[in-house]
Amino acid sequence: MFFKLTPLATLLAFAAAPAAAQQQSGTMDHSKMNHGQAMDHGAMQMQMAPTAANPFPPAEMRMHQRMMGAVGATADETWIRKMIEHHRGAIEMANIEITRGSSAETKAEARKTIAEQQKDIDTLQGMLRRMGKRAQ
Repeated sequence: MFFKLTPLATLLAFAAAPAAAQQQSGTMDHSKMNHGQAMDHGAMQMQMAPTAANPFPPAEMRMHQRMMGAVGATADETWIRKMIEHHRGAIEMANIEITRGSSAETKAEARKTIAEQQKDIDTLQGMLRRMGKRAQ
């Protein structure tokens, strides 16, 4: 059995396709979110409970919260402070990998990540000090 689509029906079908695909893929259209409104991070953390295969959500939430709170007097200072927290989050996740992971190769990469991220934190803290700002 064949259905004949009118031009309007065809247009509506194509218009609905991205939304349907988005729902199926599990992605979210962040442009529709009210980012100015306070987010309930506690509820988000409950939804992101760690599992054996993904022990990282609590560390990711801590990193997100610290990055959101990291602000300075200028865009430069704010960027530096946010990046410091981002690198600290990477270190925390690498430590989880070292503790919970089973692959020697992955653990070695995590150790390498810790050294590189700490070097970046040291560089960023030096930049803050040169700006006359308190390094954390």
